[in-house]
Amino acid sequence: MNRIKISLPKEFFFQTQMSIRITDLNYGGHVGNDNFLSLIQEARQQFLKQFGYGELNFAGYGLIIADVAIEYKHELNYGDRINIAVQAADFDKLGFDLFYLIEIIREEGNILAGKAKTGMICYDYATKKKISIPEIALQKLVNG
Repeated sequence: MNRIKISLPKEFFFQTQMSIRITDLNYGGHVGNDNFLSLIQEARQQFLKQFGYGELNFAGYGLIIADVAIEYKHELNYGDRINIAVQAADFDKLGFDLFYLIEIIREEGNILAGKAKTGMICYDYATKKKISIPEIALQKLVNG
């Protein structure tokens, strides 16, 4: 069986930290795939917020997720403190990819918990059509 392999950017210019809540756990006692997606969604919102944007206000337009890929490397448990690094890359006319590096913070060194990628498409909700990346937003994402 072939496995998804995500090649991460060499550098990440944004990081955020959060703690795993009891409500993030599934019946197996660890973070399930649905809540893993919620964690990267929170990181994505914080990443966009640093530029004054959000998923529904991206330089006057919106963003939609075209695809998502996740590589799970280590389970996340209640109380784990995690660091999620986010970086935009692979720009094209209509969108870009966001990459996520998720690590459990430990005194002896961080543990890789997962890698993820979301394909983001720029979208005009008023006309219900895909649009080109607004130039001002592109410049902010490229230049950090």
